[in-house]
Amino acid sequence: MTDPAKVRRHAERVKELVASVVRTQVKDPRLGMITITDARITADLREATVFYTVLGDATAQSGTAAALESAKGLMRSTVGRALGLRHSPSLAFVHDDVTEHVKHIDDLLATARSADAEVQRRAAGAHYAGDAQPYKLEDDLETGSDDLAGAEGADDEVVVGQDRR
Repeated sequence: MTDPAKVRRHAERVKELVASVVRTQVKDPRLGMITITDARITADLREATVFYTVLGDATAQSGTAAALESAKGLMRSTVGRALGLRHSPSLAFVHDDVTEHVKHIDDLLATARSADAEVQRRAAGAHYAGDAQPYKLEDDLETGSDDLAGAEGADDEVVVGQDRR
């Protein structure tokens, strides 16, 4: 089994190497404004997945995907030499939909803000259903015991702690 810290280091190195190769060595005109966002590598260090984003429309994204596929061999050999592993990891490129995720999260946050505003609006005009002070206070208990003593049929004698046999 491979050390997880070692796997993370290799994944970060793969990300840096692929970004460097894309920037300096790949001269494909189909390659758009690309950003390498992440790289993940399996525990056996045989397969690496590289995530990227492309600035532009769908044609720029598809052109960049084709350019990355055609330059995959060059990138794999460069990554293999730089990492110094016995086997060069195979590379798979995945388009990272960061902008779509950001838009979705922004929509969810806007919905939550509007729901919170509605709750605040309703709470501003709300009143308690019962009394303003639903709990009995000590003052109420003292006046309540006097009322019981004067009531009809109330016993004046109170026995505390007597055994009932």
